[in-house]
Amino acid sequence: MNKFLVLMTLMTSFSWAAKSEELKIGAAAPEVKLTADDGKPFDLTSRKGKWTVLYFYPKAETPGCTKQACAFRDNIKKIHELDAEVYGISADDVADLVKFKKNHDLNFTLLADPKGQVIEHFGAKMMSPMKMAKRWTFIISPDLKIASIDKNVDPLLDAQKVAAKIKELRQ
Repeated sequence: MNKFLVLMTLMTSFSWAAKSEELKIGAAAPEVKLTADDGKPFDLTSRKGKWTVLYFYPKAETPGCTKQACAFRDNIKKIHELDAEVYGISADDVADLVKFKKNHDLNFTLLADPKGQVIEHFGAKMMSPMKMAKRWTFIISPDLKIASIDKNVDPLLDAQKVAAKIKELRQ
């Protein structure tokens, strides 16, 4: 086989392998290792044995994202009563997340994914020249599997839907 065909075969193999399959309910959650708004590292594996909500949002301080974050803030007690924690993920850097959290008195952790790697692994990358996430919400079960995927998120109702879904899943 000539060098050109070998090179083309390798390139095709790598590009195919780089594409991630769409996540499905019951699948293992992709790896999440990001920096939290307090500057500390966050690793999803540390959540084993606990319910975890990962909600992806496009950009801090934009109207829809602010409404969604404030809705989680206002409903966090219901979610905590179900032994779950909420983590908001965006491509913003830590400094932007600190401001966002302070400006809206958010009472849950925000995670910075400025390279968009976790966003991409969850399939939530927006088709845009800018690195931004789609507004998707995932509920991760205590065994670190995808328990719920919501790709049709209403920013004002997401927190209430999440609480109801976790309650249903726990039964």
